[in-house]
Amino acid sequence: MKFLDQSKVFIKSGDGGNGCLSFRREAFIEFGGPDGGDGGRGGDVIVECVAALNTLIDFRYQQHFKAQSGRPGMGRNMSGAGGKDIVVRVPIGTQIWDEEYQNLLLDMTVPGQRVALAKGGDGGYGNARFKSSTNQAPRKTLPGWPGTEFWIWLRLKLIADSGLVGLPNAGKSTFLAAVTAAKPKIADYPFTTLHPGLGVVRIDNDELVLADIPGLIEGAHEGAGLGDRFLGHVERCAAILHLVDGTGEDPIGAWRTVRAELEAYEGGLAEKTEILAISKIDAMRDEDVQALKDLFVEEIGIEPMAVSGASGAGTRAVLRRIMTHVQAARTGQPAPGEEPVIAAGAPEWTP
Repeated sequence: MKFLDQSKVFIKSGDGGNGCLSFRREAFIEFGGPDGGDGGRGGDVIVECVAALNTLIDFRYQQHFKAQSGRPGMGRNMSGAGGKDIVVRVPIGTQIWDEEYQNLLLDMTVPGQRVALAKGGDGGYGNARFKSSTNQAPRKTLPGWPGTEFWIWLRLKLIADSGLVGLPNAGKSTFLAAVTAAKPKIADYPFTTLHPGLGVVRIDNDELVLADIPGLIEGAHEGAGLGDRFLGHVERCAAILHLVDGTGEDPIGAWRTVRAELEAYEGGLAEKTEILAISKIDAMRDEDVQALKDLFVEEIGIEPMAVSGASGAGTRAVLRRIMTHVQAARTGQPAPGEEPVIAAGAPEWTP
């Protein structure tokens, strides 16, 4: 199944049924009179949040959703039947925006949440509604009110407790595969991850959901590489795990590049708790790892953790650090902050 996190959809609620113009004419009945019934109400367009979906791929094959219109009224004071509602089922974490992508209409975050996004039109009145002592044979009816129609944007933001960010080939997918049952694509070239991936981490009798985001490069907020469109999937996270390739030419420069993109994104990611970790330590000597840690402390004021997805070294310590922030977010308690102190002019690093 392909991953799709954005789709444009047309919705239309049902039109109301027309009122009926009718007069009672029956044999052997002395008095007649108007007996036209009202039209039925049009159906609503209802959005429902369901837990069984994790992508918007269904909306690639169906972009138009129209509720049933109400039936017209009939004689003998019979009202028309109401139109059936149509239910649009979306995954947890789906946001609904207007056609211009300027105003957020709904944020579907709770399983079972149901919202009537477009109300159906009311049915029109039949001529029986207009009879009076001075107008005993009215020929007036009202048509049904039209339904509402408009285009909307659906945007999925995965519900994850923590997200993985970093440059391409920083070891994010390897880390996800090491600590969860997820099977992301792993290769020795960048941009192997083209879509976000999710995995469930179980540690110390607790669970958290970890999201792997495709790698960022310099200028991602301007569309370079895969751009920053997938960063929306970590906006709801309690903490961000920032992996830096310890075997790279300039680990501190790599950290600065990703931090700059997070700040340029302007989605509140720059203010989230960041857990910095040096990855691929299995390919480094212990003294090189410690020297790189000291360099991070000297240049930016943060002591990074050390982890290897390939060997599993340091993974439990990192996961426990993440779980601390996740549990604090779940209970509404303030999480311990790790504010970065950015220093300019980081020297070149050669492991």
